[in-house]
Amino acid sequence: MTATARLSPLHDEHVALGASLTEFGGWEMPLRYGSDIAEHTAVRTAAGLFDLSHMGEIMVTGPEAASALDHALVGWLSQVGVGRARYTMIAQEDGAVIDDLVVYRLADEEFLVVANAGNTDVVHAALVERCSSFDATVRLTSVETALVAVQGPLAESILVSLVSSDVDAVTGLRYYAIVPAVVAGIDTLVARTGYTGEDGFELFVPAERARELWTALLAAGVPAGLVPAGLSARDSLRLEAGMPLYGHELDLTTTPFEAGLGRVVRLDKVTPDGSVVEFVGRAALASRKGSPPARVLVGLSVLGRRPARAGHSVIMDASKPDVVIGRVTSGAPSPTLGHPIALAYVTPEVSAVGTRLAVDVRGRAEEVEVIALPFYRRD
Repeated sequence: MTATARLSPLHDEHVALGASLTEFGGWEMPLRYGSDIAEHTAVRTAAGLFDLSHMGEIMVTGPEAASALDHALVGWLSQVGVGRARYTMIAQEDGAVIDDLVVYRLADEEFLVVANAGNTDVVHAALVERCSSFDATVRLTSVETALVAVQGPLAESILVSLVSSDVDAVTGLRYYAIVPAVVAGIDTLVARTGYTGEDGFELFVPAERARELWTALLAAGVPAGLVPAGLSARDSLRLEAGMPLYGHELDLTTTPFEAGLGRVVRLDKVTPDGSVVEFVGRAALASRKGSPPARVLVGLSVLGRRPARAGHSVIMDASKPDVVIGRVTSGAPSPTLGHPIALAYVTPEVSAVGTRLAVDVRGRAEEVEVIALPFYRRD
């Protein structure tokens, strides 16, 4: 733990709940409150409560905010309707991913960009520079904002029990949409988004009201099976859902195409007068779109019991341990599936579903099979 790690507005709540704390993205955040598996399972069967206040919030506002984001990001943000959200990325000129983002359109001229904790300052600086030639203002609002998530099949009923006058707006909220609502007497922005593969909500709240909201959600949810959940459960949940994690599946050596996320790159976006939008990274990404990638992100089902971990080598089989054909980026036992799973980059010729390979787990070859993503999909 570094002496300079930032503290969440909910830090005292985590300490009171007995959380194990860890440094993550420059923040001291809860890793777990008790059992990783119990927290994971609660999200799959009832609900989990997460503190996501380490995520970065950046407001982009002004008459040309939409055009500015079209230039700054790989997505077509001016096409996003008010009250909707879009998963997108910010890329370098060479097409490599600086960060993956969720962008919410709060009004015609108002966007909320949510960045990963460790990348917030870099994304903020890049947006300031890239939006400077537009009539738009970029403002970092992380300090004044807390983010809490309720995820799981009972998330809606738990949240709605605390909503007084905006119930229909919350229950009618579509996936990747956002609406203002009063929750437990607190003005919040309620988004139907998440990172667990379950139905659920993310609530943006003024930092000074975060403890009230957290306490109210716990009181309302615990009788139904809700538990506070830490970063460890969040990671195993997102892995089962096949969702990338920056620093693992995405980084400055990776393009969206290699990660299987080429759909977020909108090479077809144009201005209102029909001109091509020359967004940052467009030329490099356009040149790569038609080329076979050197590596492909795949899902691996581990056939033995020893989990493959990030950094382990993918090999053809135990007879050729020196012939490395890929690298594991994330791996863990899957509490839901009952066996280890992993994500890995491998060469394209061995990326077909059903291909049998192996992973070098500390000197021993563990047999794996390439399977379709996601590993887990809710009914």
